[in-house]
Amino acid sequence: MTDITWVHILLGFLLGSCLGSFVNAVALRTVAGEKWWGNERSVCVRCKETLEPADLIPVLSFLLLKGRCRKCGCRISPRYFLTETGAGITGAALVAYCGLTPALFFSFTAMAFLLFHTLTDLETGYIYDAWAIAMAAAGAVLRIWGGIPALADGAAGAALGFVTILLIVLLSRGGMGFGDAMLMLGIGFIFGWKMTILCLYLGFIIGGLVTTPLLLMKKVSRKDAVPLGPFLAAGSMAAIFSARLVFEWFGFSLPWPWIN
Repeated sequence: MTDITWVHILLGFLLGSCLGSFVNAVALRTVAGEKWWGNERSVCVRCKETLEPADLIPVLSFLLLKGRCRKCGCRISPRYFLTETGAGITGAALVAYCGLTPALFFSFTAMAFLLFHTLTDLETGYIYDAWAIAMAAAGAVLRIWGGIPALADGAAGAALGFVTILLIVLLSRGGMGFGDAMLMLGIGFIFGWKMTILCLYLGFIIGGLVTTPLLLMKKVSRKDAVPLGPFLAAGSMAAIFSARLVFEWFGFSLPWPWIN
């Protein structure tokens, strides 16, 4: 852990909120089948007017405009504000917890992809295989930093995560989607095999804590399809902040890059 100041934490919030804004736009356009790269500009969903730079400042623009379009006055979905604020707070927490270490680069990369998969899975119930593969590729590129042992750890994590969910998919006979296995492929390459076990465990625990009350209140039934991706994403982010405590408790060492 290197010395961290409030300036670093503030920069973490700014970077996280900007990342959240970008990922949200990419997710929305991907679901809609629209281009998110090149010269495409953001427009109001109602009046279709091109948004100005002052309309696109993460978090701040929503507050200053009171959640409404500057041109037509239509209400802006709170999804934008919540995504940007949540990503900003997470970014600040990652900087404060990880410090300026390799783990910080892995954590921000994981957050970006996990946020994308969470947004698309909640909206469509679908995990995009291409983006899961891109997540795995990003993890592989980052692991070059740590050499052959780090690459082997990432490959083992990818295999462990993918096979675990694939077995559940096969045993459930369609009760769980193949996309969740692809998501764990990406998670495994970024986190490595030890951390992948914790990601899976926490993901299932969080999923149970959320869905059990919904079942008891009959908000959902056992036959309803509940997206698993957001729970795996939440479990993975929770693993970053809890791994040090959990691994030390059981007497295991943390793998690179998660050891500080």
